Amino acid sequence: MAYEVVSIGDRAWRIEDEMVRCFLFEGTSAALLVDTGVSGGALCELVDSLTDKPIYLVNTHADADHIGANAQFKRTHMFPAEFMYYAQNEVSYKTPALPLWDGEDIDIGGRRFEIIVIPGHTYGSIALLDRANRLLIAGDSISATPIFLFGAQRSLPAFIASMEKLTRLASAFDTILPSHGDCPVPASQLGAVKATAEALARGELTPQDPPFPLPAKLYTDGAAAFFAD
Repeated sequence: MAYEVVSIGDRAWRIEDEMVRCFLFEGTSAALLVDTGVSGGALCELVDSLTDKPIYLVNTHADADHIGANAQFKRTHMFPAEFMYYAQNEVSYKTPALPLWDGEDIDIGGRRFEIIVIPGHTYGSIALLDRANRLLIAGDSISATPIFLFGAQRSLPAFIASMEKLTRLASAFDTILPSHGDCPVPASQLGAVKATAEALARGELTPQDPPFPLPAKLYTDGAAAFFAD
């Protein structure tokens, strides 16, 4: 499947890759690439056709569908709690990972992104906040489609705490860019995801069979949904 490139603003793109997407933002001194998708296609070549700036690669987390083309880049950056999971995933091909820290800023020239550590979907999941453009890049932690919270790396209590953390920052963004499903989604989806996660933790949601084979059940209240065990 070929990549589909969609403009999302001035010198900003989402790159659709099967059921997941990457994001690219060009500044005056560098370009920020968020995740590398699942297919392992010629992503570096595509990115180079969109920008001539040096690429600063960030992975929101190390699930295989977010690091599929990491090997095409010299290095990546992620929260260190994700390092072991990343090293265990064969598709990383040992592309070096450098640390990002909570509250750290990535400045690409005329545009800044703040790192927000939000464990739950994985131990080292992050979001990126562009305060000037009132935009949150959420990885897999906020979506209009079911969020994976089963198996290794997942923690429902940590996820709820992370949603509480983002809620305290909600006045800083109007739009959320998720990695799956509809894009963008309104900032109100954060509240929906948080409320559904809390209902799941209280045991208030009825387990349903998932629409495709998974070692998990589907839990939803109509506003948000999770695959959980």
